[in-house]
Amino acid sequence: MKLISCNANRPLAADIAAYLDIRLTDAEIKSFKDREVFVRVNENVRGKDVYVVQSTSAPANDHLMELLITIDALVRASADRITAVLPYFGYARQDRKTDGRTPISAKLVANLITTAGADRVVTVDLHAAQIQGFFDKPTDNLFAGPAIEEDIREHYGLGDLMVISPDVGGVVRARALARRLDVDLAIVDKRREKAGESEVMNIIGDVSGRTCILVDDMTDSGGTLINAAKALLERGASQVAAYVTHGVLSNGASANIDRSLLKELVITDTIQPSDQVKSAAKIRTITLAPLIGEAIRRIAHDESVSKLFD
Repeated sequence: MKLISCNANRPLAADIAAYLDIRLTDAEIKSFKDREVFVRVNENVRGKDVYVVQSTSAPANDHLMELLITIDALVRASADRITAVLPYFGYARQDRKTDGRTPISAKLVANLITTAGADRVVTVDLHAAQIQGFFDKPTDNLFAGPAIEEDIREHYGLGDLMVISPDVGGVVRARALARRLDVDLAIVDKRREKAGESEVMNIIGDVSGRTCILVDDMTDSGGTLINAAKALLERGASQVAAYVTHGVLSNGASANIDRSLLKELVITDTIQPSDQVKSAAKIRTITLAPLIGEAIRRIAHDESVSKLFD
């Protein structure tokens, strides 16, 4: 087995390597002055089972090109099997035509990864489950649920706990976590007036006196979570925290979280936290390295990945 890290999230790749008790493969991945990507793998990978770790987070296009060119380099170096490990799959929000003359970019990116030469794909908490079918290669969509469940049990207990879906679209994810924790579920019914802004309309469920845990796959501006927390507290919740797999957190979102009524926002390390996120008082990061590392180990040994979530 060989594990290669591109530049998007080297700390996570290093932690995955530590879990697997292997070292990261020596590879040079850099950009020329015109931002053209160059890759050189400095070890023999002929006939090897190679895993490339790369989140396509900001700058998304640069990191996507790093992934594609690294895969191409491995194909030309005669690697036996190449698995693209994308803890965060960028362009996932563009999974359907939302208006006339708009692209389905998630499908295009899936095609690019397949055409580059990936034999298998591993992702975490896809924004929409159907994206798994966009790939023409075997794809394992891992779930951050077990790590989130463990952290909630450790920091909040279960006495007055209630899991909250911040919108109707996230009900399946929130219900799965509520079932794992054996607690009640409520839903925030919101109406989005325009992209990037949301308006909370109603709370489906009695949250009075409850510790509310908002659960979502990603947050960008943080607006949905901030508005939901305000609405929940107005309806009698004792405190509100949020757990999100992918902390995109662009355009001053971390400062907005710190000024909000949220007790805290817990994100995972699928995206490498920026300095602003690291310094935010209300944002905490948990690692998915053991989860991803165990999935890689099981794939390498032809064992079941789905049993990780039973």
